[in-house]
Amino acid sequence: MLTTRFVNGAPNWLDVGTSDIDGAISFYGGLFGWTFQSAGPDAGGYGFFQLDGRTVAGGVQTTPEQGPPSWTVYFQSADAEATAKAAEQAHGSVLMRPMDVMGEGRMAIIADKASVPFGIWQPGRTKGIDVASETGTLTWVELYTPDIAAAAWFYHETLGLETAAVPFPGGTYTTLNPAGGGEDSMFGGIVPLADDPVENSPYWLPYFEVADAEATVTKARNLGAEIRMPATSIEGVGSIAKLTDPHGARFAVIKSASL
Repeated sequence: MLTTRFVNGAPNWLDVGTSDIDGAISFYGGLFGWTFQSAGPDAGGYGFFQLDGRTVAGGVQTTPEQGPPSWTVYFQSADAEATAKAAEQAHGSVLMRPMDVMGEGRMAIIADKASVPFGIWQPGRTKGIDVASETGTLTWVELYTPDIAAAAWFYHETLGLETAAVPFPGGTYTTLNPAGGGEDSMFGGIVPLADDPVENSPYWLPYFEVADAEATVTKARNLGAEIRMPATSIEGVGSIAKLTDPHGARFAVIKSASL
């Protein structure tokens, strides 16, 4: 489960790049109760989704040349330059070189060996999102990839992440945690891309905690979302659903069994 006790290698930020930021504000506001606050005139339209005054994610309008609408997960690094170099040495690529973000921190955008983009955030004044694993906030992330072993190696070399195989209905599930963190610091998993019957390209998928997965799916559909997987109960995990927002960004929701 994610927390805001951020350590190197753990997710500490996420944002959505969308073709219609006003539409995204309306959708996520209706679904999760988020509001949107601009980061200011020098931020290129970037802003912060907030819940009860606490930042839960970022958002910005993007162009078709910047890729399709999508959520990007950022992982904490003590040294963005060193992490970018490690990613290149592990046969990934740096899509956006490390850069300072108005003194708030340093960021980079990386692509792993399977060309899945993700972000690096080196904290400055902004440490990360203000809240996690509460209703309406990020609680888990999953990587859908064609080669679990190759992905585990890449993220270990780049971010120091460790994996473990845990029992799961129908087999095992590969979990992720920061170096030395063990089971208590698990924040996500790696899933075979073949388990997604809809998508052909690998991707990171953020999960948001909700009070009722079925009710959230109904609300999302009424707000224009596409339901990729209806609310499904998984023993010991909870009830999960996978969706695409009205502009094409993929995300999931979960009513965790432990919350």
